[in-house]
Amino acid sequence: MTAVESRKAAAERGICAGRVVIVTGAGRGLGRAHARAFAAEGARVVVNDLGVAADGSGVSGGPAQDVVEEIRAAGGDAVAHRGDVATAEGAASLVHAALETYGRLDALVNNAGFLRDRMLVNLDEDDWDAVVRVHLKGHFLPLKHAAAHWRAEAKAGRPPHACVVNTSSGAGLLGSVGQGNYCAAKAGVLGLTLVAAAELASYGVRVNAIAPAARTRMTETTFADAMAAPEEGGFDAMAPENVSPLVVWLGSTASASVTGRVFAVEGGRVTVMEGWRPGPSDDCGARRTPASAGEAALKLLARAEAPQAVYGAR
Repeated sequence: MTAVESRKAAAERGICAGRVVIVTGAGRGLGRAHARAFAAEGARVVVNDLGVAADGSGVSGGPAQDVVEEIRAAGGDAVAHRGDVATAEGAASLVHAALETYGRLDALVNNAGFLRDRMLVNLDEDDWDAVVRVHLKGHFLPLKHAAAHWRAEAKAGRPPHACVVNTSSGAGLLGSVGQGNYCAAKAGVLGLTLVAAAELASYGVRVNAIAPAARTRMTETTFADAMAAPEEGGFDAMAPENVSPLVVWLGSTASASVTGRVFAVEGGRVTVMEGWRPGPSDDCGARRTPASAGEAALKLLARAEAPQAVYGAR
């Protein structure tokens, strides 16, 4: 048995064997790592990527096709899709590509994005719109079209065992200086995840999110020191391949009981993030004056946990 045949045989026994998975932004970085990891566990993969630069400019079909060829060379099955997932047409054609090529869709991994970092006073409207569009709208539209398919399947008596994995960020959880547009979009992804998990549960669809830390085009410059590769032989904690195992598990039926959750993933660490929830509270039973409201707020803040620092804050 050749090495390729051996890998193919192993994939046929993988935790995603027989499943069809879409990964957006899969031409490089995290998306590429996810697509390859799904294929290694037996999934057939739709590799979506526009092939844009790190700031979203330009278009090239090369990255998506390169990943497809890598998967095929390893004995896997994949097809490229080069549509813009932040448009209704592109998102619809993405879902159609999975159904036309493989006859089904089991998982959607929303990962596409780019950066245009500026301090708020220097951030213009075009840079705000472009980043929010690709990260937030680019999550919503593929999710919407995939969910419409899964709802139709459920109503036809074929309830799916489907799932969505959205990509947020520590910046969306904590904020990041110089990334107001990106932080707002990634925080929006978290809200979208919670709503989708609640709305789609009755159709057999689970929705979770990750907040990964890894070396990609978006982080290797902005956080150069933290993202640097180790000396030869050391554990590369920032390799994007460290994030993919959890994503693959979330995309499999093994995680059937998990929905509406957010996981931070970095190196070998997985953390369940616990978001906004009530902290210290005081009810006086009547309308307060501004002075008494402020007095109550200060007393409550003294009892509350200090917030975590925003990335880049001094």
